[in-house]
Amino acid sequence: MSFVLIANAPVATSVTILFAALLVGLILCLALEEKIHAKKSLIAGLFAIICLLMGAICGILPFDKVVVGSHEVVEHKGLHGEVVFDADKHHEHVDVDPVEVAEPTGPEDGHQPHETNEPAEPNGNEAGHGAKDESTAKHGARPIHVDGHRLTMPVFIPGIDWGVIAIILGSSLFVDVTSRSGLFSWIAIKVTKASRGDPLVLLFSYGLMTVAFSAVLNNVTAMIIVGSLTAVSLHKLGRNDKLLGFLLIEGLLTNVGGLLTLISSVPNIIVGSAANISFVEFFVKASPYVLVTTLVTIVMGARFFNIKRLVGKPEKEDALKLVNGFDENDGVESWAFFNFAGAMLVLFVIFIATTSILPAGIKHLGMGFVALSFAGIMLLRYKSAVDQFYKAIDWDLLGFFMALFVVIYVMEHAGVLNLIGLGLQEVLVSITAPTAGYQDASLLLVGAAGFSSVTDNIPLAAMLSNILHQLDAPTSSGLWWSIIFGANLGGNLTPIGSASTLVAVTIMHKHKLEMSFAKFVVMAFPYAIVQLVIAVIYVLLFLR
Repeated sequence: MSFVLIANAPVATSVTILFAALLVGLILCLALEEKIHAKKSLIAGLFAIICLLMGAICGILPFDKVVVGSHEVVEHKGLHGEVVFDADKHHEHVDVDPVEVAEPTGPEDGHQPHETNEPAEPNGNEAGHGAKDESTAKHGARPIHVDGHRLTMPVFIPGIDWGVIAIILGSSLFVDVTSRSGLFSWIAIKVTKASRGDPLVLLFSYGLMTVAFSAVLNNVTAMIIVGSLTAVSLHKLGRNDKLLGFLLIEGLLTNVGGLLTLISSVPNIIVGSAANISFVEFFVKASPYVLVTTLVTIVMGARFFNIKRLVGKPEKEDALKLVNGFDENDGVESWAFFNFAGAMLVLFVIFIATTSILPAGIKHLGMGFVALSFAGIMLLRYKSAVDQFYKAIDWDLLGFFMALFVVIYVMEHAGVLNLIGLGLQEVLVSITAPTAGYQDASLLLVGAAGFSSVTDNIPLAAMLSNILHQLDAPTSSGLWWSIIFGANLGGNLTPIGSASTLVAVTIMHKHKLEMSFAKFVVMAFPYAIVQLVIAVIYVLLFLR
Protein backbone atom coordinates (compact mmCIF):
# COMPACT_ATOMS: atom_id res chain seq x y z
CA MET A 1 0.00 0.00 0.00
CA SER A 2 1.39 3.42 -0.94
CA PHE A 3 0.72 6.77 0.65
CA VAL A 4 1.01 10.26 -0.83
CA LEU A 5 1.51 13.41 1.18
CA ILE A 6 0.88 16.76 -0.50
CA ALA A 7 3.29 19.55 0.35
CA ASN A 8 4.29 22.92 -1.04
CA ALA A 9 7.83 24.26 -1.10
CA PRO A 10 8.50 28.01 -0.82
CA VAL A 11 9.46 29.88 -3.98
CA ALA A 12 12.01 32.69 -4.05
CA THR A 13 10.56 36.15 -4.64
CA SER A 14 12.92 36.74 -7.57
CA VAL A 15 11.60 33.58 -9.27
CA THR A 16 7.99 34.71 -8.79
CA ILE A 17 8.78 38.14 -10.27
CA LEU A 18 10.51 36.48 -13.22
CA PHE A 19 7.48 34.37 -14.07
CA ALA A 20 5.11 37.29 -13.49
CA ALA A 21 7.13 39.15 -16.14
CA LEU A 22 6.72 36.16 -18.48
CA LEU A 23 2.96 36.30 -17.96
CA VAL A 24 2.95 40.00 -18.81
CA GLY A 25 5.06 39.21 -21.89
CA LEU A 26 2.52 36.62 -23.05
CA ILE A 27 -0.33 39.10 -22.71
CA LEU A 28 1.59 41.77 -24.64
CA CYS A 29 2.46 39.34 -27.45
CA LEU A 30 -1.17 38.25 -27.73
CA ALA A 31 -2.18 41.90 -27.87
CA LEU A 32 0.27 42.39 -30.75
CA GLU A 33 -0.81 39.20 -32.51
CA GLU A 34 -1.46 40.92 -35.83
CA LYS A 35 1.71 43.00 -35.66
CA ILE A 36 3.98 39.98 -35.25
CA HIS A 37 1.96 37.89 -37.73
CA ALA A 38 1.73 34.80 -35.52
CA LYS A 39 -1.19 32.60 -34.51
CA LYS A 40 -2.19 32.69 -30.86
CA SER A 41 -1.49 28.95 -30.47
CA LEU A 42 2.13 29.47 -31.54
CA ILE A 43 2.56 32.49 -29.25
CA ALA A 44 1.15 30.65 -26.23
CA GLY A 45 3.06 27.51 -27.20
CA LEU A 46 6.41 29.29 -27.24
CA PHE A 47 5.71 30.87 -23.85
CA ALA A 48 4.68 27.46 -22.52
CA ILE A 49 8.04 26.06 -23.67
CA ILE A 50 9.93 28.94 -22.05
CA CYS A 51 7.94 28.64 -18.81
CA LEU A 52 8.51 24.89 -18.60
CA LEU A 53 12.21 25.28 -19.30
CA MET A 54 12.62 28.07 -16.76
CA GLY A 55 10.49 26.14 -14.27
CA ALA A 56 12.78 23.12 -14.58
CA ILE A 57 15.90 25.26 -14.23
CA CYS A 58 14.50 27.02 -11.16
CA GLY A 59 13.44 23.68 -9.64
CA ILE A 60 9.81 24.63 -9.04
CA LEU A 61 8.12 21.88 -11.05
CA PRO A 62 7.18 18.47 -9.61
CA PHE A 63 9.01 15.76 -11.56
CA ASP A 64 8.21 12.78 -9.36
CA LYS A 65 5.94 10.04 -10.60
CA VAL A 66 2.21 10.67 -10.44
CA VAL A 67 0.01 8.50 -8.23
CA VAL A 68 -3.24 7.30 -9.79
CA GLY A 69 -6.09 5.21 -8.41
CA SER A 70 -5.66 6.49 -4.84
CA HIS A 71 -8.22 7.89 -2.44
CA GLU A 72 -7.82 10.36 0.39
CA VAL A 73 -8.07 9.50 4.07
CA VAL A 74 -7.43 11.61 7.15
CA GLU A 75 -5.18 10.57 9.99
CA HIS A 76 -6.31 11.79 13.43
CA LYS A 77 -6.45 10.77 17.05
CA GLY A 78 -9.28 8.56 18.29
CA LEU A 79 -11.05 8.72 21.64
CA HIS A 80 -8.31 6.74 23.37
CA GLY A 81 -5.39 8.43 21.65
CA GLU A 82 -5.06 5.79 18.95
CA VAL A 83 -4.36 6.70 15.32
CA VAL A 84 -7.55 6.46 13.26
CA PHE A 85 -7.95 6.82 9.49
CA ASP A 86 -11.23 8.13 8.05
CA ALA A 87 -12.21 8.59 4.41
CA ASP A 88 -12.18 12.34 3.92
CA LYS A 89 -15.38 12.70 1.95
CA HIS A 90 -17.62 10.13 3.57
CA HIS A 91 -16.07 9.90 7.08
CA GLU A 92 -15.97 6.12 6.81
CA HIS A 93 -13.40 4.22 8.84
CA VAL A 94 -10.55 2.84 6.73
CA ASP A 95 -8.53 -0.12 7.95
CA VAL A 96 -4.96 1.11 7.48
CA ASP A 97 -1.80 -0.05 9.15
CA PRO A 98 -0.36 3.19 10.61
CA VAL A 99 3.13 1.74 10.38
CA GLU A 100 2.96 2.13 6.60
CA VAL A 101 2.22 5.84 6.69
CA ALA A 102 4.89 7.82 4.85
CA GLU A 103 6.38 10.67 6.80
CA PRO A 104 6.46 14.07 5.09
CA THR A 105 10.02 14.07 3.84
CA GLY A 106 11.65 16.21 1.21
CA PRO A 107 11.73 15.16 -2.43
CA GLU A 108 14.21 12.52 -3.43
CA ASP A 109 15.64 14.41 -6.37
CA GLY A 110 15.61 17.93 -5.04
CA HIS A 111 12.26 18.90 -6.54
CA GLN A 112 9.02 19.60 -4.82
CA PRO A 113 7.03 16.64 -3.58
CA HIS A 114 4.68 15.54 -6.30
CA GLU A 115 0.95 16.00 -6.34
CA THR A 116 -1.62 13.43 -7.30
CA ASN A 117 -3.43 13.73 -10.58
CA GLU A 118 -6.75 14.09 -8.81
CA PRO A 119 -8.43 17.50 -9.05
CA ALA A 120 -7.19 19.83 -6.35
CA GLU A 121 -9.73 20.81 -3.77
CA PRO A 122 -10.50 24.54 -3.75
CA ASN A 123 -8.82 25.22 -0.43
CA GLY A 124 -6.29 27.76 -1.58
CA ASN A 125 -3.26 25.77 -0.39
CA GLU A 126 -1.62 26.15 -3.77
CA ALA A 127 -1.66 29.86 -3.19
CA GLY A 128 0.76 29.56 -0.32
CA HIS A 129 -1.31 31.21 2.38
CA GLY A 130 -0.67 28.42 4.83
CA ALA A 131 -4.32 27.45 4.88
CA LYS A 132 -5.00 23.94 6.03
CA ASP A 133 -6.98 21.50 4.02
CA GLU A 134 -10.63 21.52 5.07
CA SER A 135 -10.42 17.95 6.27
CA THR A 136 -7.21 18.67 8.14
CA ALA A 137 -8.76 21.62 9.92
CA LYS A 138 -11.81 19.57 10.77
CA HIS A 139 -9.98 16.54 12.11
CA GLY A 140 -6.80 18.25 13.28
CA ALA A 141 -4.58 16.04 11.14
CA ARG A 142 -2.98 15.68 7.76
CA PRO A 143 -4.63 14.29 4.61
CA ILE A 144 -3.10 11.11 3.20
CA HIS A 145 -3.73 9.28 -0.07
CA VAL A 146 -3.79 5.49 0.14
CA ASP A 147 -3.59 2.74 -2.48
CA GLY A 148 -3.00 3.58 -6.12
CA HIS A 149 0.17 3.16 -8.13
CA ARG A 150 2.86 5.43 -9.51
CA LEU A 151 3.44 6.11 -13.18
CA THR A 152 5.64 8.46 -15.15
CA MET A 153 3.82 11.38 -16.76
CA PRO A 154 5.12 14.55 -18.49
CA VAL A 155 5.01 17.38 -15.98
CA PHE A 156 2.81 19.55 -18.21
CA ILE A 157 0.04 16.95 -18.68
CA PRO A 158 -1.63 17.50 -15.26
CA GLY A 159 -1.52 21.25 -15.88
CA ILE A 160 -3.93 21.08 -18.82
CA ASP A 161 -7.63 21.22 -18.04
CA TRP A 162 -8.59 18.28 -20.21
CA GLY A 163 -12.24 18.74 -19.26
CA VAL A 164 -12.34 22.09 -21.09
CA ILE A 165 -10.46 20.64 -24.07
CA ALA A 166 -12.89 17.72 -24.26
CA ILE A 167 -15.92 20.04 -24.06
CA ILE A 168 -14.62 22.27 -26.88
CA LEU A 169 -13.67 19.31 -29.07
CA GLY A 170 -16.84 17.31 -28.39
CA SER A 171 -19.22 20.27 -28.69
CA SER A 172 -17.60 21.48 -31.92
CA LEU A 173 -17.82 18.04 -33.51
CA PHE A 174 -21.40 17.56 -32.30
CA VAL A 175 -22.54 20.93 -33.66
CA ASP A 176 -20.69 20.41 -36.95
CA VAL A 177 -22.25 17.01 -37.61
CA THR A 178 -25.69 18.05 -36.37
CA SER A 179 -25.66 21.06 -38.69
CA ARG A 180 -25.44 18.65 -41.64
CA SER A 181 -28.96 17.48 -40.80
CA GLY A 182 -30.32 20.95 -41.47
CA LEU A 183 -31.48 21.25 -37.86
CA PHE A 184 -29.60 24.46 -37.02
CA SER A 185 -30.68 26.07 -40.27
CA TRP A 186 -34.28 25.06 -39.49
CA ILE A 187 -34.10 26.56 -35.96
CA ALA A 188 -32.39 29.73 -37.20
CA ILE A 189 -35.02 30.31 -39.88
CA LYS A 190 -37.80 29.73 -37.35
CA VAL A 191 -36.25 32.31 -35.01
CA THR A 192 -35.73 34.70 -37.92
CA LYS A 193 -39.35 34.35 -38.99
CA ALA A 194 -40.50 34.97 -35.42
CA SER A 195 -38.51 38.24 -35.46
CA ARG A 196 -40.26 39.20 -38.74
CA GLY A 197 -36.85 40.16 -40.09
CA ASP A 198 -36.28 42.87 -37.48
CA PRO A 199 -32.52 42.91 -36.59
CA LEU A 200 -33.07 44.36 -33.10
CA VAL A 201 -35.69 41.74 -32.22
CA LEU A 202 -33.31 39.10 -33.52
CA LEU A 203 -30.51 40.49 -31.33
CA PHE A 204 -32.72 40.32 -28.23
CA SER A 205 -33.81 36.78 -29.15
CA TYR A 206 -30.28 35.46 -29.49
CA GLY A 207 -29.03 37.50 -26.53
CA LEU A 208 -31.62 36.01 -24.19
CA MET A 209 -31.00 32.57 -25.68
CA THR A 210 -27.27 32.97 -24.92
CA VAL A 211 -27.93 33.83 -21.28
CA ALA A 212 -30.39 30.96 -20.86
CA PHE A 213 -28.03 28.43 -22.47
CA SER A 214 -25.06 29.71 -20.44
CA ALA A 215 -27.05 29.29 -17.24
CA VAL A 216 -27.79 25.61 -17.85
CA LEU A 217 -25.00 24.56 -20.21
CA ASN A 218 -21.27 25.06 -20.33
CA ASN A 219 -20.49 28.59 -21.59
CA VAL A 220 -18.41 27.23 -24.46
CA THR A 221 -21.22 24.96 -25.63
CA ALA A 222 -23.71 27.83 -25.41
CA MET A 223 -21.48 30.07 -27.53
CA ILE A 224 -20.89 27.39 -30.17
CA ILE A 225 -24.60 26.65 -30.57
CA VAL A 226 -25.90 30.24 -30.49
CA GLY A 227 -23.03 31.48 -32.66
CA SER A 228 -23.87 28.90 -35.33
CA LEU A 229 -27.55 29.87 -35.31
CA THR A 230 -26.73 33.59 -35.50
CA ALA A 231 -24.51 33.17 -38.55
CA VAL A 232 -27.28 31.32 -40.40
CA SER A 233 -29.96 33.90 -39.54
CA LEU A 234 -27.93 36.95 -40.55
CA HIS A 235 -26.77 35.27 -43.75
CA LYS A 236 -30.38 34.56 -44.68
CA LEU A 237 -31.31 38.20 -43.99
CA GLY A 238 -28.35 39.49 -45.97
CA ARG A 239 -27.00 41.30 -42.90
CA ASN A 240 -23.58 39.73 -42.54
CA ASP A 241 -22.24 43.21 -41.74
CA LYS A 242 -23.93 42.88 -38.32
CA LEU A 243 -22.45 39.46 -37.51
CA LEU A 244 -19.43 40.89 -35.67
CA GLY A 245 -21.67 42.86 -33.30
CA PHE A 246 -23.98 39.90 -32.67
CA LEU A 247 -21.10 37.52 -31.88
CA LEU A 248 -19.33 40.01 -29.61
CA ILE A 249 -22.49 40.68 -27.60
CA GLU A 250 -23.24 36.97 -27.35
CA GLY A 251 -19.68 36.25 -26.21
CA LEU A 252 -19.98 38.86 -23.45
CA LEU A 253 -23.39 37.56 -22.39
CA THR A 254 -22.07 34.03 -21.85
CA ASN A 255 -20.23 35.26 -18.76
CA VAL A 256 -23.27 37.22 -17.60
CA GLY A 257 -25.44 34.13 -17.99
CA GLY A 258 -22.80 32.19 -16.09
CA LEU A 259 -23.83 34.17 -13.01
CA LEU A 260 -27.44 33.05 -13.03
CA THR A 261 -27.23 29.80 -11.05
CA LEU A 262 -24.93 28.17 -8.53
CA ILE A 263 -23.82 25.53 -11.05
CA SER A 264 -23.39 27.85 -14.05
CA SER A 265 -19.64 28.21 -13.48
CA VAL A 266 -16.93 26.66 -11.32
CA PRO A 267 -16.21 29.91 -9.35
CA ASN A 268 -19.91 29.99 -8.41
CA ILE A 269 -19.66 26.48 -7.01
CA ILE A 270 -16.41 27.19 -5.13
CA VAL A 271 -17.49 30.45 -3.51
CA GLY A 272 -21.10 29.38 -3.05
CA SER A 273 -20.01 26.24 -1.21
CA ALA A 274 -17.60 28.17 1.01
CA ALA A 275 -20.30 30.71 1.89
CA ASN A 276 -23.06 28.08 2.26
CA ILE A 277 -25.21 29.70 -0.42
CA SER A 278 -28.02 27.39 -1.53
CA PHE A 279 -29.06 26.92 -5.16
CA VAL A 280 -32.33 28.80 -4.64
CA GLU A 281 -30.71 31.65 -2.70
CA PHE A 282 -28.06 32.03 -5.38
CA PHE A 283 -30.65 32.26 -8.15
CA VAL A 284 -32.85 34.72 -6.23
CA LYS A 285 -29.94 37.06 -5.48
CA ALA A 286 -28.19 36.79 -8.86
CA SER A 287 -31.17 36.90 -11.25
CA PRO A 288 -32.02 40.64 -10.84
CA TYR A 289 -28.44 41.56 -11.73
CA VAL A 290 -28.35 39.13 -14.68
CA LEU A 291 -31.66 40.47 -16.06
CA VAL A 292 -30.66 44.13 -15.82
CA THR A 293 -27.15 43.61 -17.15
CA THR A 294 -28.37 41.47 -20.05
CA LEU A 295 -30.78 44.19 -21.17
CA VAL A 296 -28.18 46.94 -20.74
CA THR A 297 -25.56 44.95 -22.69
CA ILE A 298 -27.96 44.30 -25.57
CA VAL A 299 -29.08 47.94 -25.70
CA MET A 300 -25.45 49.13 -25.66
CA GLY A 301 -24.55 46.68 -28.42
CA ALA A 302 -27.50 47.76 -30.53
CA ARG A 303 -26.47 51.41 -30.30
CA PHE A 304 -22.75 50.77 -30.85
CA PHE A 305 -23.23 48.49 -33.86
CA ASN A 306 -26.19 50.45 -35.22
CA ILE A 307 -28.62 47.54 -34.95
CA LYS A 308 -32.02 49.20 -35.18
CA ARG A 309 -35.64 48.26 -35.43
CA LEU A 310 -37.27 48.42 -38.82
CA VAL A 311 -38.93 51.78 -39.36
CA GLY A 312 -41.86 52.50 -41.61
CA LYS A 313 -44.45 50.24 -43.13
CA PRO A 314 -42.64 49.66 -46.47
CA GLU A 315 -39.44 48.51 -44.73
CA LYS A 316 -41.35 46.16 -42.44
CA GLU A 317 -43.35 44.74 -45.34
CA ASP A 318 -40.19 44.14 -47.37
CA ALA A 319 -38.56 42.37 -44.43
CA LEU A 320 -41.67 40.27 -43.81
CA LYS A 321 -41.86 39.33 -47.48
CA LEU A 322 -38.19 38.32 -47.34
CA VAL A 323 -38.52 36.07 -44.28
CA ASN A 324 -41.76 34.56 -45.57
CA GLY A 325 -39.81 33.51 -48.62
CA PHE A 326 -37.47 31.43 -46.45
CA ASP A 327 -38.20 27.73 -46.41
CA GLU A 328 -36.83 26.08 -43.28
CA ASN A 329 -37.16 22.69 -44.94
CA ASP A 330 -34.74 23.49 -47.76
CA GLY A 331 -31.67 22.31 -45.88
CA VAL A 332 -33.22 19.02 -44.77
CA GLU A 333 -31.96 16.14 -46.92
CA SER A 334 -33.15 13.31 -44.70
CA TRP A 335 -36.06 13.72 -42.30
CA ALA A 336 -35.02 10.61 -40.46
CA PHE A 337 -31.59 12.11 -39.75
CA PHE A 338 -33.22 15.47 -38.99
CA ASN A 339 -35.50 13.94 -36.36
CA PHE A 340 -32.62 11.92 -34.93
CA ALA A 341 -30.43 15.05 -34.74
CA GLY A 342 -33.26 16.98 -33.05
CA ALA A 343 -33.70 14.28 -30.43
CA MET A 344 -29.94 14.15 -29.87
CA LEU A 345 -29.75 17.94 -29.48
CA VAL A 346 -32.45 17.86 -26.80
CA LEU A 347 -30.69 14.99 -25.01
CA PHE A 348 -27.34 16.78 -25.37
CA VAL A 349 -28.69 19.91 -23.67
CA ILE A 350 -30.33 17.84 -20.91
CA PHE A 351 -27.23 15.72 -20.23
CA ILE A 352 -24.86 18.71 -20.24
CA ALA A 353 -27.18 20.67 -17.94
CA THR A 354 -27.63 17.80 -15.48
CA THR A 355 -24.18 16.18 -15.54
CA SER A 356 -23.57 17.09 -11.89
CA ILE A 357 -26.69 15.22 -10.72
CA LEU A 358 -26.54 12.22 -13.05
CA PRO A 359 -25.54 8.77 -11.76
CA ALA A 360 -21.99 8.58 -10.45
CA GLY A 361 -20.65 6.87 -13.56
CA ILE A 362 -21.48 9.82 -15.82
CA LYS A 363 -21.11 12.54 -13.18
CA HIS A 364 -17.52 11.60 -12.43
CA LEU A 365 -16.61 11.37 -16.11
CA GLY A 366 -17.78 14.97 -16.52
CA MET A 367 -19.21 17.19 -19.26
CA GLY A 368 -16.24 16.57 -21.52
CA PHE A 369 -17.14 12.88 -21.66
CA VAL A 370 -20.77 13.74 -22.39
CA ALA A 371 -19.80 16.08 -25.24
CA LEU A 372 -17.39 13.58 -26.81
CA SER A 373 -19.91 10.75 -26.45
CA PHE A 374 -22.63 12.67 -28.28
CA ALA A 375 -20.12 13.68 -30.95
CA GLY A 376 -19.16 10.02 -31.41
CA ILE A 377 -22.80 8.97 -31.76
CA MET A 378 -23.48 11.67 -34.37
CA LEU A 379 -20.33 10.74 -36.31
CA LEU A 380 -21.79 7.29 -36.90
CA ARG A 381 -23.94 8.93 -39.58
CA TYR A 382 -20.77 9.67 -41.55
CA LYS A 383 -18.70 6.72 -40.35
CA SER A 384 -16.85 6.34 -43.64
CA ALA A 385 -15.96 10.03 -43.92
CA VAL A 386 -15.31 11.19 -40.35
CA ASP A 387 -11.95 12.61 -41.38
CA GLN A 388 -13.70 15.54 -43.08
CA PHE A 389 -14.97 16.65 -39.67
CA TYR A 390 -11.57 16.21 -38.04
CA LYS A 391 -10.08 18.55 -40.64
CA ALA A 392 -12.66 21.21 -39.74
CA ILE A 393 -11.69 21.24 -36.06
CA ASP A 394 -10.11 24.50 -34.93
CA TRP A 395 -6.78 23.08 -33.82
CA ASP A 396 -5.41 26.59 -33.30
CA LEU A 397 -8.02 27.17 -30.59
CA LEU A 398 -7.34 23.83 -28.90
CA GLY A 399 -3.59 24.32 -29.12
CA PHE A 400 -3.87 27.78 -27.61
CA PHE A 401 -5.92 26.55 -24.68
CA MET A 402 -3.55 23.69 -23.94
CA ALA A 403 -0.53 26.00 -24.05
CA LEU A 404 -2.29 28.62 -21.92
CA PHE A 405 -3.18 26.01 -19.30
CA VAL A 406 0.46 24.95 -19.15
CA VAL A 407 1.58 28.56 -18.68
CA ILE A 408 -0.93 29.09 -15.85
CA TYR A 409 0.12 25.76 -14.30
CA VAL A 410 3.74 26.90 -14.16
CA MET A 411 2.63 30.29 -12.83
CA GLU A 412 0.90 28.54 -9.92
CA HIS A 413 4.08 26.64 -9.05
CA ALA A 414 6.09 29.86 -9.42
CA GLY A 415 3.91 31.60 -6.84
CA VAL A 416 2.46 34.18 -9.24
CA LEU A 417 -1.09 33.46 -8.08
CA ASN A 418 0.22 33.56 -4.53
CA LEU A 419 1.61 37.04 -5.24
CA ILE A 420 -1.78 38.12 -6.54
CA GLY A 421 -3.44 36.60 -3.49
CA LEU A 422 -1.14 38.41 -1.09
CA GLY A 423 -2.09 41.72 -2.65
CA LEU A 424 -5.79 40.97 -2.53
CA GLN A 425 -5.46 39.64 1.00
CA GLU A 426 -4.45 43.10 2.19
CA VAL A 427 -7.62 44.43 0.58
CA LEU A 428 -9.69 41.71 2.24
CA VAL A 429 -8.18 42.46 5.65
CA SER A 430 -9.03 46.14 5.28
CA ILE A 431 -12.55 45.26 4.12
CA THR A 432 -13.27 43.12 7.15
CA ALA A 433 -11.96 45.77 9.53
CA PRO A 434 -14.56 47.77 11.52
CA THR A 435 -13.62 50.97 9.71
CA ALA A 436 -13.91 49.48 6.24
CA GLY A 437 -15.59 51.64 3.63
CA TYR A 438 -17.62 50.98 0.53
CA GLN A 439 -14.66 51.64 -1.70
CA ASP A 440 -12.87 48.58 -0.32
CA ALA A 441 -15.60 46.13 -1.42
CA SER A 442 -15.57 47.82 -4.81
CA LEU A 443 -11.83 47.36 -5.01
CA LEU A 444 -12.17 43.67 -4.23
CA LEU A 445 -14.69 43.13 -7.02
CA VAL A 446 -12.73 45.12 -9.58
CA GLY A 447 -9.44 43.55 -8.48
CA ALA A 448 -10.83 40.04 -8.81
CA ALA A 449 -12.15 40.93 -12.27
CA GLY A 450 -8.81 42.37 -13.35
CA PHE A 451 -6.81 39.34 -12.29
CA SER A 452 -9.33 36.83 -13.66
CA SER A 453 -9.05 38.51 -17.07
CA VAL A 454 -5.47 37.27 -17.43
CA THR A 455 -5.33 34.22 -15.15
CA ASP A 456 -7.52 31.21 -14.45
CA ASN A 457 -10.51 32.38 -12.39
CA ILE A 458 -10.90 28.97 -10.70
CA PRO A 459 -7.78 29.03 -8.47
CA LEU A 460 -8.33 32.76 -7.95
CA ALA A 461 -11.87 32.17 -6.66
CA ALA A 462 -10.65 29.31 -4.45
CA MET A 463 -7.86 31.44 -3.04
CA LEU A 464 -10.04 34.46 -2.27
CA SER A 465 -12.86 32.41 -0.74
CA ASN A 466 -10.30 30.65 1.44
CA ILE A 467 -8.96 34.00 2.67
CA LEU A 468 -12.46 35.22 3.45
CA HIS A 469 -13.06 32.01 5.38
CA GLN A 470 -9.87 32.56 7.40
CA LEU A 471 -10.94 36.13 8.16
CA ASP A 472 -14.31 34.81 9.45
CA ALA A 473 -16.36 36.83 6.97
CA PRO A 474 -20.07 36.21 7.70
CA THR A 475 -21.89 34.08 5.14
CA SER A 476 -24.39 36.92 4.65
CA SER A 477 -21.61 39.32 3.64
CA GLY A 478 -21.63 40.80 0.15
CA LEU A 479 -17.88 40.16 -0.01
CA TRP A 480 -18.58 36.63 -1.23
CA TRP A 481 -20.62 38.09 -4.06
CA SER A 482 -17.83 40.52 -4.90
CA ILE A 483 -15.62 37.53 -5.63
CA ILE A 484 -18.35 35.76 -7.63
CA PHE A 485 -19.11 38.78 -9.81
CA GLY A 486 -15.45 39.71 -10.25
CA ALA A 487 -14.29 36.19 -11.15
CA ASN A 488 -17.02 35.78 -13.77
CA LEU A 489 -17.16 39.25 -15.31
CA GLY A 490 -13.38 39.54 -15.56
CA GLY A 491 -13.64 37.16 -18.51
CA ASN A 492 -15.15 39.98 -20.58
CA LEU A 493 -12.11 42.24 -20.31
CA THR A 494 -9.86 40.17 -22.60
CA PRO A 495 -10.43 37.37 -25.12
CA ILE A 496 -8.35 35.03 -22.97
CA GLY A 497 -10.34 35.86 -19.85
CA SER A 498 -12.77 33.04 -20.53
CA ALA A 499 -13.07 30.14 -22.93
CA SER A 500 -16.41 31.37 -24.30
CA THR A 501 -15.10 34.79 -25.35
CA LEU A 502 -12.19 33.14 -27.11
CA VAL A 503 -14.62 30.80 -28.88
CA ALA A 504 -16.61 33.87 -29.97
CA VAL A 505 -13.44 35.36 -31.47
CA THR A 506 -12.72 32.05 -33.19
CA ILE A 507 -16.19 32.03 -34.78
CA MET A 508 -15.53 35.58 -35.98
CA HIS A 509 -12.32 34.44 -37.65
CA LYS A 510 -14.16 31.49 -39.20
CA HIS A 511 -16.47 33.96 -40.94
CA LYS A 512 -13.55 36.16 -42.07
CA LEU A 513 -14.26 38.90 -39.54
CA GLU A 514 -11.30 40.88 -38.26
CA MET A 515 -10.87 40.63 -34.48
CA SER A 516 -7.46 40.81 -32.84
CA PHE A 517 -6.64 40.64 -29.14
CA ALA A 518 -6.23 44.41 -28.92
CA LYS A 519 -9.39 45.10 -30.93
CA PHE A 520 -11.42 42.83 -28.67
CA VAL A 521 -10.13 44.63 -25.57
CA VAL A 522 -11.00 48.03 -27.05
CA MET A 523 -14.46 46.97 -28.20
CA ALA A 524 -15.37 44.93 -25.12
CA PHE A 525 -13.99 47.38 -22.54
CA PRO A 526 -17.05 49.69 -22.38
CA TYR A 527 -19.40 46.72 -21.89
CA ALA A 528 -17.16 45.15 -19.25
CA ILE A 529 -16.86 48.42 -17.34
CA VAL A 530 -20.62 49.00 -17.34
CA GLN A 531 -21.22 45.40 -16.21
CA LEU A 532 -18.71 45.83 -13.39
CA VAL A 533 -20.17 49.19 -12.32
CA ILE A 534 -23.66 47.67 -12.17
CA ALA A 535 -22.21 44.75 -10.18
CA VAL A 536 -20.52 47.08 -7.68
CA ILE A 537 -23.70 49.10 -7.19
CA TYR A 538 -25.79 45.94 -6.85
CA VAL A 539 -23.45 44.36 -4.29
CA LEU A 540 -23.13 47.53 -2.22
CA LEU A 541 -26.84 48.38 -2.20
CA PHE A 542 -28.51 44.99 -2.11
CA LEU A 543 -26.01 42.33 -1.03
CA ARG A 544 -23.78 44.09 1.50
